[in-house]
Amino acid sequence: MIAVMLSIIYQDKDVLIINKPAGIMVHGDGKTEEKTLCDFVEEEFPETKDVGEPMMIGRGPSREPTILRRPGIVHRLDKETSGVMVVAKNQPAFEILKKQFQDHIIKKTYNTFVWGYVKEDEGVIDRNIGRSKGDFRKWSAQRFSRGELRPAITEFNVLKRFDGDPVMKRGAIMVGKGNSKIPLMFTFVEVHPLTGRTHQIRVHFKAINHPVVGDSLYAENHPYALGFDRLALHARKLKLILPTDAVVDDEGGVSGKMSEFEADLPVDFKKATDALL
Repeated sequence: MIAVMLSIIYQDKDVLIINKPAGIMVHGDGKTEEKTLCDFVEEEFPETKDVGEPMMIGRGPSREPTILRRPGIVHRLDKETSGVMVVAKNQPAFEILKKQFQDHIIKKTYNTFVWGYVKEDEGVIDRNIGRSKGDFRKWSAQRFSRGELRPAITEFNVLKRFDGDPVMKRGAIMVGKGNSKIPLMFTFVEVHPLTGRTHQIRVHFKAINHPVVGDSLYAENHPYALGFDRLALHARKLKLILPTDAVVDDEGGVSGKMSEFEADLPVDFKKATDALL
């Protein structure tokens, strides 16, 4: 059943709030034919078909542009990221949610496991993000980023630090080869991105030398660990003003009662946390 796959947390006439599973793209990329979250949502909720804003890709002198429909999608999670997402069921709701994201009214909380010991119990990563100089797939918050540098701020607090990997049944040893050996140490972190840049959490923790466990793009020299075979990133909570509770002023500003929704930790996170905490 689609509704089971979508794991609906809450819905009303305006919004659908779901717990996105890892391993599914939010919308198409114009390259692959695999089924996306948008496909599942539109099949179950056909009223979302014409909601939102399509995206144009492939523009250039030698390529015809491709229009990607994104029914109801106000924000997105990476394919391997699990967790809470909100989808608009109608255009007025889409506009209200979009304005909240633009004005940073919506608050997001993630859980992640990162490599190494994060020394500070809490902190703020305030580093501009631009394109990676060496890999077009990547973004970077380090020196020599190219293109436009956009402000990006990520707050975090440490939940637990620990040695070893009970899933691998190894202690605090080094993994890897030669000069690329890595200490088998990890930190479990709660993360609050205050801005919404692409790959922001992954890029920021890479920039402070604590890449996310299972990140094949930004931690390519690190093995999978803690039982994860995917990116160890979960969108745990989303706090927003539901369209039914929203007051829109003459200038388009949104105010009203905030509601918080939570996506339970998936099985791989539960196994890791049960073993470690």
